[in-house]
Amino acid sequence: MRRKPSWAALEKAASERILIIDGAMGTMIQRYKLGEEHYRGERFADHSKDIKGNNDLLVLTQPEIIQEIHGKYLQAGADIIETNTFNAQRISMADYHMEELSYEMNVEAAKLARRAADEWTKKTPEKPRFVAGAVGPTNRTASISPDVNNPGYRNVSFDELREAYKEQVRGLIDGGSDIILIETIFDTLNAKAAGFATLEVFEEKDLELPIMISGTITDRSGRTLSGQTAEAFWYSMRHLRPFSIGLNCALGAELMRPYIAELSHVADVRISAYPNAGLPNAMGEYDEGPDEMACKVEPWLADGLINVVGGCCGSTPDHIAHIASHAKSYKPRALPKHDPRLRLSGLEPFVHG
Repeated sequence: MRRKPSWAALEKAASERILIIDGAMGTMIQRYKLGEEHYRGERFADHSKDIKGNNDLLVLTQPEIIQEIHGKYLQAGADIIETNTFNAQRISMADYHMEELSYEMNVEAAKLARRAADEWTKKTPEKPRFVAGAVGPTNRTASISPDVNNPGYRNVSFDELREAYKEQVRGLIDGGSDIILIETIFDTLNAKAAGFATLEVFEEKDLELPIMISGTITDRSGRTLSGQTAEAFWYSMRHLRPFSIGLNCALGAELMRPYIAELSHVADVRISAYPNAGLPNAMGEYDEGPDEMACKVEPWLADGLINVVGGCCGSTPDHIAHIASHAKSYKPRALPKHDPRLRLSGLEPFVHG
């Protein structure tokens, strides 16, 4: 199976420095104060359902805004930018009656990010930029019943997730992504469906891209929503042989630190982290400023825990610029070598021997 040429450049960059991934797309979109008419554009002026808030659709109706946001993050120092496709699959798009647009949205989102990344690579050829095709968790969970009175009920199946993700990943690859990023994972079974779908598309296309995996510890319990610890989560996903494993969203840097350290201790691949800009206030906004966030991330860098770092909810290009400035002073985490052992996972990890 052939590898995309950018893979070697990514490996080289990751060996030389801590890579910077971009910040929040939604936070930046909010700054444009877009109304229903902006989301619709001319093409969807007569759509039967309200679509304000469908941020992924903006790659079709307001592409210049999305490309501008990508450019701001690249200017801030991002090595990796994520496509605006967090919900761009049929399961989530059903909320807007836009399922049939899923493939097109992923292709166009990847093209926008590709153009922005290539533009900056030309400006700084010594610092190539990469496009991560963002694959979100969907708005359904394969492991947990949405009905408290019926614990055995599921509103989505593994195969439904798999098919939706296959269509999405095809679009991301066809649009020019360098990486497939399976992110904000709160249910490991959803992530397994995404990973399996990704491998199926690789086989179909006779092409292999790096896979980045980023889970979400939902609260101070130190577990994902489906109940796994960080270590158990890694053992559940390591069969994908990812480029990196890490965490994003839900927590700020201070609260995320112990779980990043846990992954850094057990994983023999690169570690990524892009926390929120603190925790949301009573108005749902994030108050942690760029310098404060960068200073809270810096101990991770100093202690050699991280290979890829950036920001999630509430973060902006200013946050990323400050984090990138701090990261320049530190070397990337060295990949450890672990003895071969039987490592299994339920909600807790099990290591034999």
